[in-house]
Amino acid sequence: MTTPKLALVDGSAAKLTVETLVIGTVEGPDGLELAPGTNEIAAAFDGNLTETLTLLGATGKAEEVVRLAASGSVRAEVLLAVGLGKRDQQEEIPGESVRRAAGVAARSMTGVSHAATTLSALDVSAAVQGTVMGSYAFTRYKSSPGDEPVGKMDFVVPDSKEDAAKSALKGATVIGEAVNNARDLINTPPNDLPPAAMADRASELGRQAGLEVEVLDADDLRKHGYGGILGVGEGSSRPPRLVRMRHKGPKNARKVALVGKGVTFDTGGISLKPAAGMDEMTSDMSGAAAVVATMVLAAKLNYPLDITATVPMAENMPSGTAYRPGDVLTMYSGKTVEVLNTDAEGRLILADAITRACEDEPEYLIEASTLTGAQLVALGKRTPGVMGSERFRDRVAELSRAVGEAGWAMPLPEELRGDLDSKLADIANVTGQRWGGMLVAGQFLSEFVAEDVAWAHIDVAGPAYNSNSPWGYTPKGGTGVPVRTMAAVLADIAERN
Repeated sequence: MTTPKLALVDGSAAKLTVETLVIGTVEGPDGLELAPGTNEIAAAFDGNLTETLTLLGATGKAEEVVRLAASGSVRAEVLLAVGLGKRDQQEEIPGESVRRAAGVAARSMTGVSHAATTLSALDVSAAVQGTVMGSYAFTRYKSSPGDEPVGKMDFVVPDSKEDAAKSALKGATVIGEAVNNARDLINTPPNDLPPAAMADRASELGRQAGLEVEVLDADDLRKHGYGGILGVGEGSSRPPRLVRMRHKGPKNARKVALVGKGVTFDTGGISLKPAAGMDEMTSDMSGAAAVVATMVLAAKLNYPLDITATVPMAENMPSGTAYRPGDVLTMYSGKTVEVLNTDAEGRLILADAITRACEDEPEYLIEASTLTGAQLVALGKRTPGVMGSERFRDRVAELSRAVGEAGWAMPLPEELRGDLDSKLADIANVTGQRWGGMLVAGQFLSEFVAEDVAWAHIDVAGPAYNSNSPWGYTPKGGTGVPVRTMAAVLADIAERN
């Protein structure tokens, strides 16, 4: 992960001596329009900038990039116009439009050593986040990594907004870097990131940030009865782990628990997945990666909360020692689970982690996982499903949409619980029918949540990994969703309770 050097600058953007100067364009009702913050640039082009960009094919549509050689009194070598999309004449440009435009601009400036942007005149935080996330590249395993991301980015802000901009720069940088930390973990191939190695990485990141860290190995898990985590990990020669991380808040601070699914590779176990696309199961620890990154973020921004993460890590493999369909596991809670499908493993390790997290008596519990393929069927590749306690679920989903991660509230219909009844155990891990798979998984997890805890589960099976072309600030591979949602929820709890 390489973050550009970021700086705030005031004064005239036209007078900045940089290689590339980024400006925003808008798709107006009558054609191309320049975004606010570009008046001085337009004047430096003798008022012909809009006409020139139009001749070059610019329309202002979202994520459009048009380059032209700077002229007039503009000191930059190249002017890069990036589209912000349509907007009503009476409305401000949304932060997510700025974030995506900044990401597109950053992605298009590889090899540029010094650039500046006027997108910060619209929304400093969004421009910074988009730049940090859009500059991301994972090249650790490439012998020829190619051009470096943009080296330095200056954000143009008016003098009157400088103090607020400084605070926005710090917060947005930390959030963007947290997303990229999660991406690094997700993109690391599974042969280099078994449970023990992921636990080591999490411990290193946590301790560097000043967090308290505890790691339970397989012997510890066996001693304390973590039957779900151990069951899933039985088929692998690389034993499971449970990582606990704590950000200690001030006295009497509100207590928040985070839980993330860390299946470092998921073959489906004995209920083996099809070969096509199985390589993407390297991302089945995306929830855990997001939680680890969010804990580091919480420490850096020093949220006035007592936050504890419980992160189970296991590899789901088929072997002579693997758990089987028909097995009954005794969970950490003492409940028994009949395993009908070993590919419904995430809910098993999460159930143990949820029970342990609730022992700390948190007021809020936020989970993240690549829980079900049914999430993609219901909501697609970019929309996380949010389940849980109704009021808190709705709050999390609303905050997720506000930060651009598009979370959508989903119900937990009571009638689905009966489908999880088991002939042998307290509950089965799947039902006998295919309908409402995400909601059934949510019902299963709810069995392990303490009654007085406000709870939300974020299913990011699709949004956690982008197997298609990059878009906006989202690269191919790990996306880092839902780090920004969790950060927003923590900030909201700290501010509003």
